[in-house]
Amino acid sequence: MSELSWDDVVEAPDELDDGTAEVCPYPQVEAKKAIAGLAPGDVLVRKTDHIPSSENVPKAVGDDATAKVWESGDGYRTSLRKE
Repeated sequence: MSELSWDDVVEAPDELDDGTAEVCPYPQVEAKKAIAGLAPGDVLVRKTDHIPSSENVPKAVGDDATAKVWESGDGYRTSLRKE
């Protein structure tokens, strides 16, 4: 599969981007629901400043998506590409 680019990124559903900080298990549950609604190859990017979420969201989506996590200036970004 090709490398990720910003052209691959889809907008987060409104319920995933309400501006509030969430702790486990909500980010995992919401990511799993969001991935289920995407087409194969679509990419969802989640941001968090909660380290456990940056570790647990990729585990939660399992084989449904390929996950990559990187640190940014204000937390972490997790890209999830729907398989």
